[in-house]
Amino acid sequence: MNQVNPKSVSGAVAAVEPYRVMVVDDSAVIRGIFRRTLEVDPQISVVASVNNGQFAVDTLARQSVDVIVLDIEMPVMDGLTALPLLLEIDPDVEVIMASTLTQRNADVSLQALSAGATDYIPKPTAKHEIHSAESFKRELVDKVKALGQSRRMRARANDLGEKANTSIAKAAAAPQAPASSEIELRQLSPFKPEILCIGSSTGGPKALIEVLTGLKGNFNLPIVITQHMPKTFTGILAEHIDRISDHECAEGINGEPIKAGRIYVAPGGQHMLIAGNRTEPTIRIDDGPAENFCKPAVDPMLRSVAKCYGNQILTVILTGMGKDGLDGGRSVVEAGGNIIAQDEETSIVWGMPGAVANCSICVVTLVILTSFQVF
Repeated sequence: MNQVNPKSVSGAVAAVEPYRVMVVDDSAVIRGIFRRTLEVDPQISVVASVNNGQFAVDTLARQSVDVIVLDIEMPVMDGLTALPLLLEIDPDVEVIMASTLTQRNADVSLQALSAGATDYIPKPTAKHEIHSAESFKRELVDKVKALGQSRRMRARANDLGEKANTSIAKAAAAPQAPASSEIELRQLSPFKPEILCIGSSTGGPKALIEVLTGLKGNFNLPIVITQHMPKTFTGILAEHIDRISDHECAEGINGEPIKAGRIYVAPGGQHMLIAGNRTEPTIRIDDGPAENFCKPAVDPMLRSVAKCYGNQILTVILTGMGKDGLDGGRSVVEAGGNIIAQDEETSIVWGMPGAVANCSICVVTLVILTSFQVF
């Protein structure tokens, strides 16, 4: 399990050639910003830069691309229209939706994630100060490299699998690689949870929807979620969850009492903490500094939950880059709570769940959770 794998950001194997990126935006200025930002990194090459979805479709039909940064609003063909056509040409291409921070674009971005896009990034504008220049550049480069690596390693694994299937006799006779070491899992804490905490990032919205729609109305724990998302996007995510799940969902509000069976999403640009005690817990919205380059971040939420709920915590770490959730997860374990990590195969990026799994603080790794009956 600890071997190099296509979804893990840490321990990545350097690419033989740079990750091939296509930038799609009707603004020449934005295309220039993306290109200059990406090509500073020697592991990235912008192989195409086009100004509408139709040109993107035509380009992908002619040449191989690992990652597409796709604008939403464009003439001739917009991003949402182009997305299924791009995925029809290459189902494995990774698509990052780029949009300005408006409510409509946030809604369209979530639609795109449901339609097959992998991630999103807010476009740099003077009107919306969404990032400092350096943090925007880091986020864009990190996402492209993580998703480019995921595609390359997935393709390599598929290729090796096909070769193995066509030459079983040779494979059986060939020297075998040493078995990968198993992840060491913790023993399940016997304490019944009174709250479910979820942390997620890249690929998270899709994983969240799958997890939460699997929780029926008789699942009566309060649920607190930190998904790495900017302001506006988190509100739209909460509205979407509210529509499709059996539980009421909204962004957390400072001072709001925590109620059984309700879902609280950390608002973009602020941390969501739990205050009070387990008999009278409340939401506390905190404007402190970013952690792990993230705001909201999973770590401060988990630390506060551990202080409030002690050993009666169930935490789930879903797909995402980096290791946000690891330090907070340690606090949960020290308090006597349980942690579940999403497994490698179903994670878009096995960074956050891989961090807690490889540090032996989770009780199990699961293919997207469909049941909490064991708890």
